[in-house]
Amino acid sequence: MTARTHDAFAFASLITVATLYPPATINISTLMAGLVGNIVGGLLPDIDQASNKLWGFLPAGNYFGRIFRRFLWEHRTLSHSLVGGYLFYKILEWLLPKLLNPNYINVSVVTACIIIGFLSHLIADSLTKEGIPLFFPLKFNIGFPPISTLRITTGGKIEKYLILPGTAIYLFWFINSHSTELFQLIRSITK
Repeated sequence: MTARTHDAFAFASLITVATLYPPATINISTLMAGLVGNIVGGLLPDIDQASNKLWGFLPAGNYFGRIFRRFLWEHRTLSHSLVGGYLFYKILEWLLPKLLNPNYINVSVVTACIIIGFLSHLIADSLTKEGIPLFFPLKFNIGFPPISTLRITTGGKIEKYLILPGTAIYLFWFINSHSTELFQLIRSITK
């Protein structure tokens, strides 16, 4: 999937989870950090590519991306697996309390937002012809549907004209059908 599709898929996943399982408390700082974290999480599995959008946000990021990706084997290996997800989670668990002030930002909520983005990336990539090595280092890929010829091509017409617009339609439908819950969540932020 392309970065744009991953962004949309991550946001749709976040809205869905936040509506169905709203956080007990949330403030505007946590909301903003969570939204940014969700987009980062949605792009995080592709950190093994020097061309990942995340590298572009850092000074000399593309240079560091070319170096860092060598530690992650090749594309769609460790970073697209359960082991990689667990390692990213443990890094976040250690790093986020050092980066974010827990007096103002609920680090657990931000961590959850990042993980939701990360998992949405894996789900989206499982729809592609390549699938994902969910059980890396075992050398087989998982995809949906199980027959790879029925899956989509990354950046192809089905992604551009069906998956991406379908995600937007889903968001419109979900927000419309869960507006009461969403308004309650928004009201809880302003308190």
